[in-house]
Amino acid sequence: MLDNTVRQLLNEQVTKEFYSAYLYLDFANYYADAGLDGFAHWYEIQAQEERDHAMMIRRYLLDNGERVLFAAIEKPDKLYENDAAPVKAGLAHEQLVTASINAIYAAAFSAKDFKTMQFLDWFVKEQGEEEKNAEDLVKKMQLFGGDPKSLYLLNSELAARVYTAPSTNAPAM
Repeated sequence: MLDNTVRQLLNEQVTKEFYSAYLYLDFANYYADAGLDGFAHWYEIQAQEERDHAMMIRRYLLDNGERVLFAAIEKPDKLYENDAAPVKAGLAHEQLVTASINAIYAAAFSAKDFKTMQFLDWFVKEQGEEEKNAEDLVKKMQLFGGDPKSLYLLNSELAARVYTAPSTNAPAM
């Protein structure tokens, strides 16, 4: 049985991860409408990864005898004024997710819940990668987004992204 605070935060994180998937699909919709299919593809894969994260946390809760409680998922409400806006919003969002994962980790540490800390180690590492990818995309957009030929090449680069299912390489229990 998990500590009450840890359980609550993990349940909230499931919803946050599903919201992240919605948000990234919203970005994909924006880019699809703009004719930037590579950007749309990149964010579709990003949405799949976020869904996977939610499912991993859900499974962890279930494997530890905890009830999973779904909350309503908010509708993304941003209007993007230009092609750089979603990538910048993506970086800000990843920073929020990192803070959320860190808060769960701190609660697990406080509760001396070493099993959950070990489970969250993967997410801590993943968030470092997610923030780096988002930062790199912002930088590339700043460098190349204003030039149509360079934007075309960046779009082609993003279209080559391949989905890889996550693996924590650790048993959930």
